[in-house]
Amino acid sequence: MARKKLSRFEENRSFPHVIEPTRAQVVDGLNLRGNWRKDHFKKDVPLVVELGCGKGEYTVALAEKYPETCFVGVDIKGARIWYGAKDIADKDFQNAAFLRTEIELIDGCFGPEEVDEIWITFPDPQIKHRRSKHRLTHPVLLEKYADILKPNGVLHLKTDSEFLHGYTLGVLHNHPRFSVESAYFDIDHQLTIKDDLLHSVQTHYEMMFREKGKSITYLKAIRKK
Repeated sequence: MARKKLSRFEENRSFPHVIEPTRAQVVDGLNLRGNWRKDHFKKDVPLVVELGCGKGEYTVALAEKYPETCFVGVDIKGARIWYGAKDIADKDFQNAAFLRTEIELIDGCFGPEEVDEIWITFPDPQIKHRRSKHRLTHPVLLEKYADILKPNGVLHLKTDSEFLHGYTLGVLHNHPRFSVESAYFDIDHQLTIKDDLLHSVQTHYEMMFREKGKSITYLKAIRKK
């Protein structure tokens, strides 16, 4: 297993669409910060970021569905990122990349109002109180997301965790820079018309949770002007 991981780490380093900065580089401000369109993707189109992307299923699927939009999947686990990075390489997509870094440093990776949308899909809900600061929708992180999102930019949260869904809904309702546009505790039963984006794209974890009969929740918030 260790040998396989090392092999994946090595292959990641060979992919031009995998960016693996040091922590110090991100803290100082990534050289792509504010310049993802111009310097990496070479085109002026919408930029969407998936946080905690895992194996990158959403990043890859969205890149395939929307070729005129650019996507960056962010995760700290290089062995997981490899799956999506390999898929992107095999399909020769030019509109997707992966960034290996800690999400708490996200504002060192993207410039103010650089991002059009953020997706958070099936993160660890971090239910224990002592772990609350690690929730991807903690107020401190939401403030960072608001900084990098454009005015009217969109934040999506899709999860099986009713706890995280409810927690996030409460935080967003009291957040001065976001407004909640829609929220569903069960997308299969509350959405009368199936949303292709929410139903056809499923991560490994979503498929696993669905097999266990768990409801899938979703909320959408808008970054205020």
